[in-house]
Amino acid sequence: MNFKIRAAAAEDCKDISRMIMELAVYEKMPDQVKISHEELERDGFCQNPFFECLVAEVPEEHKSTEGFTVVGYALYFYTYSTWKGRSIYLEDLYVMPEFRGNGIGKGLLSKVAKVGKEKQCVRLQLSVLNWNTPTRDFYAAKGAQDLTDSEGWHFIRFDGQNLDNLANDAPKD
Repeated sequence: MNFKIRAAAAEDCKDISRMIMELAVYEKMPDQVKISHEELERDGFCQNPFFECLVAEVPEEHKSTEGFTVVGYALYFYTYSTWKGRSIYLEDLYVMPEFRGNGIGKGLLSKVAKVGKEKQCVRLQLSVLNWNTPTRDFYAAKGAQDLTDSEGWHFIRFDGQNLDNLANDAPKD
C-alpha cells in the first residue's frame, strides 16, 4: 500500500486526538484520556513544543472506511540519560487496524529512530502494556530489548493530588 510519513502539522491534531482515543480503547483505558485536540495543538506546535509527532497518510483512494487519510501516528519527545546521554522516548505508536500489516508501523518506528539519530540520540525508549503481546513481539522483532526482566526497572508516576502534594513540599525560593 502506498503511504507517506510526514511531520504532523497543527491541522492534524483532530486526527491525532481521534487516534489517541482509538489507542486508549484498545489498551482498555479510554477513561484515562483527558487531553483535547486543542491541548495537543497548544503543546506540540508552540515556541518550545513538549512533543513532536509524525503521521502516516494514505492517498484519498485508500482512505479508511470512515473517510480518513491520516491513518497512523508516532508521538515522541526527547529525554536525557545521565548514564548514556541524549535519548528519544516514543510515547505512542498507532496504526488504525484496517491499515496494519502494510509496513506503516515499521515506517513510523524507523522514522522516529532516524529523527533520534539525526539529533545524536543514543537510544529510543518506550513502554508497552504487559498483556500486549502482539506489540511486544513487533518491537522485539525490530531488535528492542525488554528491560523489565533483564534490568528490573519499574515505571513510577506521580499525578493528581500526589503530584500536587509533592510540589507543595518544595522548598521556598
